[in-house]
Amino acid sequence: MVRFCLFGLLAWFDAMNVWPYIKSDLVRYGGGCSISAFFKNLIFNRSFKYSFWLRLTRHDNFIIRAFAVLMHKRLSNKYHIQIPRQTEIGYGLLLGHHMCLVVSGTAKIGNNVNLSQFTTIGSNDGQAATIGDNVYVGPGVCIVENVFIGNSSTIGAGSVVTRDIPENATVAGVPATVLNYSNPGRYIKNRWCFDPAAKS
Repeated sequence: MVRFCLFGLLAWFDAMNVWPYIKSDLVRYGGGCSISAFFKNLIFNRSFKYSFWLRLTRHDNFIIRAFAVLMHKRLSNKYHIQIPRQTEIGYGLLLGHHMCLVVSGTAKIGNNVNLSQFTTIGSNDGQAATIGDNVYVGPGVCIVENVFIGNSSTIGAGSVVTRDIPENATVAGVPATVLNYSNPGRYIKNRWCFDPAAKS
């Protein structure tokens, strides 16, 4: 009976176009899509917990959305993570650690993106960065203004990104410069296949 109710709840999420995003985030943490993995991560994985409530802030149901907004605000203050609920985020978001992360509400984040601790993605002039798919952002990275981060790129720890980064590039430094194009996307594990025709 309990299992039936839980599956019914998740099916309702799916009908409201929320569950696909939650499920994709869950897969990124290596939890698969089982009921047990869902609740285990929701209880013990603070990064997934934050993502879960962030995703629910876009739920179609007003009551669920309102409660999610309160939970999101509470966890934002508790974990020192500022990702506004209006931020455009694709499938498979992975927060490397549940602390100290600032993202502008005007940023656009693609699918299967890793965001590490002490990262700032912001802008003083309006539009913040657009980040492609399968991108790894290392610890302590600052991505400044309206730059474009290409697919399958890797940004090394402590980098300051002030200009566009091409696809498949590994960059590092202040300002960030291209080091190589070898082994792109190597840190993106458990990728969510958001396009059924694409290979994960």
